[in-house]
Amino acid sequence: MKKATIYTGTGDNGTTSLIGNSRVRKDHKRVEAYGTLDELNSHLGLLCAALQDCDTKAFIEQVENDIITLGSYLANDKECECTIGAQEIEAIEKAIDSLEAELPPLRQFILPGGNEAAARAGVCRTVCRRAERRIVSLMDECTVDSKAIVFVNRLSDYLFLLQRKLAGDTEKKWQKPCR
Repeated sequence: MKKATIYTGTGDNGTTSLIGNSRVRKDHKRVEAYGTLDELNSHLGLLCAALQDCDTKAFIEQVENDIITLGSYLANDKECECTIGAQEIEAIEKAIDSLEAELPPLRQFILPGGNEAAARAGVCRTVCRRAERRIVSLMDECTVDSKAIVFVNRLSDYLFLLQRKLAGDTEKKWQKPCR
């Protein structure tokens, strides 16, 4: 049996294969969409490394699995069903509701940071927002199940609230500029 290698050389010309075997440029809107989700997953892994709360870690690890599922859907050049659905969206909404119940009302803009874990959550949120923009851009070229956008939109809301929770007393608030 021949040993598989990670390098194939097939992408050396700036193209990559989609699920379904068509080839597209590596800067194609579809590749940008699922590639940004992949980047988000890497940042979520980094965030998990800074977390102490086992329940939050477990939730984020489930989200990471869902992101791979969503990325696979977006990487498919054939009509297929998005298996991210109401259950995954509801799980994020429940987590949002739980975080909101713990946090004081938001009265002004929040700056990223406060501490390392909160800053990592902030980076995750902004990468998540970029993924959302890439998915919306992909919608100009092909049909994308609306659940994909809803999932990513809810996830960015969750990450914002997680950033606030992790910052706690170190939360940095925007200071209005002098007039």
